[in-house]
Amino acid sequence: MSKLVFYGAISLDGYLARENHSLDWLFGTEGDEETCYQEFYDSVDTILMGRSTYDQIAILSPEKFPYEGKACYVFSRTMTGQDEHVTFINEDIAGFTQSLKEQEGKRIWVVGGGEVLKPLLKLVDEFIIQIAPTIIGKGIPLFVPGDQENKLTLVDVRRYKQFAELHYEAER
Repeated sequence: MSKLVFYGAISLDGYLARENHSLDWLFGTEGDEETCYQEFYDSVDTILMGRSTYDQIAILSPEKFPYEGKACYVFSRTMTGQDEHVTFINEDIAGFTQSLKEQEGKRIWVVGGGEVLKPLLKLVDEFIIQIAPTIIGKGIPLFVPGDQENKLTLVDVRRYKQFAELHYEAER
C-alpha cells in the first residue's frame, strides 16, 4: 500500500496562505531553501490537490508545471477530464484516495488546502509540516474545524534556520 502524506508549510498561527491565497509571508524566510523538499519530492509518485490549489499553482508557476512526471489528480466540482498535467476528479475524495492507497507505489502527497485535507484526515499516514516564524492573523487554515480527532506520534523534529519541521505519523 502507498502512504498518504501531507507535506507543507504553515504560519505559526496555523495558516497555509492569506485569505487571497498569497504566500508572500512565506517567501524569503531564512531557511526556506534548505528544507528536505527534494528528498521528500523524490519519495512521491502521486499528487492530490483541490481546484483552488491548482489555480494558485498556475498563477505562481505559469511557465512550468512544478509536478511534471508525477500522477496528479485535482478534486473539482466543475472541471472534468484532464489537461496536459492533471486529471480532474469529481468523485468522493476519501473513496478515490483510498483506492489509490491500495495500489503499489510510492507516497501520495496531499498538496494545499484544508478543504481537501479534511475528508482525508483518517487516511493520512504522515504529516510533515514546516512552521514559519510568522503570525499572519487570518487566512486559509491547514485544519478546517470539524468533529474528527486524530492521534499522532512525533517521529522527528528538524530545524532549517528559521523553520521548524515537525514529522508525525498517524496512530492506527
